[in-house]
Amino acid sequence: MKNSKLDELIVRGYEIDIEKAFTDGWGIFKSKPLFTTGYAAFILMLQVAFALYLTDFSFVFTVFLAGPLYAGFFLVANKISRGEEILYPDFFGGFYYYMPVVSVWLIGQLLAGFGILFLVLPGIYLMVGYMFAVLMALFGGFDFWNALEYSRKVIHIRWWRFFYLMLLLLVLNVIGALLLMVGLM
Repeated sequence: MKNSKLDELIVRGYEIDIEKAFTDGWGIFKSKPLFTTGYAAFILMLQVAFALYLTDFSFVFTVFLAGPLYAGFFLVANKISRGEEILYPDFFGGFYYYMPVVSVWLIGQLLAGFGILFLVLPGIYLMVGYMFAVLMALFGGFDFWNALEYSRKVIHIRWWRFFYLMLLLLVLNVIGALLLMVGLM
């Protein structure tokens, strides 16, 4: 039963080493920097194209394309961590999981958005809590609701550490954006 390991993790608890997460992430990036940077540039250009030229349809990118495109990073990182060969088309693998990813992406953003809109703190809690939801759908095979709930339950145990991680990632992205988008790539 795929839930039993997660249920055990939720009951037993775990530790998260943020420094190791950054070190491992950097190692994964360094294994295929051109592919990763090229794919990030592709997503950024697509997003800018929708924002500047297809403004009436920018929701199409946000709702229907962003989730599967960003899921490609997770799929490639997983292959790299297992020592498998990577080809550039592997980044588009998120589209093989289109419905679960889009459902998780859309429902998660809506719930977090409503939480921020109406009560702020619940929205922040859910934004952090849903950090693993797409991963749960991709690698755990969960439907959208179970992916959201298991992500929230697993993160809840160390919510403050994940909040800190999210803030670090936000700061790094802002710094990267200020450096002519180089850091974002």
